[in-house]
Amino acid sequence: MRLDHEFTVPAPIGEVWQAVIDPERVAPCMPGASLTKVEGDTFAGTVKVKLGPISLLYKGTGEFLEKDEAARKVVIKASGKDARGGGTAAATVTLTLTERDGGTHGAVATDLAITGRPAQFGRGLISEVGGKILDTFAGNLAASLETPAEAAPAEKPEEKPAAGAPVAAENPAEKAAGKPAAEEKPAAEEKPHLRSVPAGGATGETEAIDLLDYAGQSVAKRLAPVAAGAVVLLIVLAIVRKLRRR
Repeated sequence: MRLDHEFTVPAPIGEVWQAVIDPERVAPCMPGASLTKVEGDTFAGTVKVKLGPISLLYKGTGEFLEKDEAARKVVIKASGKDARGGGTAAATVTLTLTERDGGTHGAVATDLAITGRPAQFGRGLISEVGGKILDTFAGNLAASLETPAEAAPAEKPEEKPAAGAPVAAENPAEKAAGKPAAEEKPAAEEKPHLRSVPAGGATGETEAIDLLDYAGQSVAKRLAPVAAGAVVLLIVLAIVRKLRRR
């Protein structure tokens, strides 16, 4: 199914672009999502989903198919499977950013294929829920961009001897032998930079996204006519019973 959504982030387009092409920055902003591995343009992770009392855990992988900085367009292909059941989800997401009113507007086009319990929502409700989830994502992304980076510790100024303080004289014997006045420690061996991905995020275990919470009002609206019809039917039945008793 094809889904189209929009969102707005009150931040410069350059900052938003750098965030959306970095899985480690963007994943914590998506409700229920946790990143487990990043390697180049591919990544792996999990998404925790709740349908009321039912808990689902999707494990999957994703890949950046396109990163067009000039057009501010990114294409991501992702797929996953419910670890506790037979449900699957696969999507190709195209995100295009544009500047708008001093902020950033995002247009999201999703080709989604889903099976299992979430598929019972139907296209209309899935689209509504997806829009609300995307609004939450945009809010989280904006908050993360507003958080200032930790300032680097200031360098300690070099201590200079006070005026008139005695200066240690060099040992002539050591100077003749070529021995340095102070032994220099070997420089620490440089290690390759690894992109670590915490299992539960910086704030602990990731909270599952409850689809019924997002779909609550929509479900209520759809059930309201049914409930009203049921109430009317009960009233009619009650009146009929009273008439029969007479």
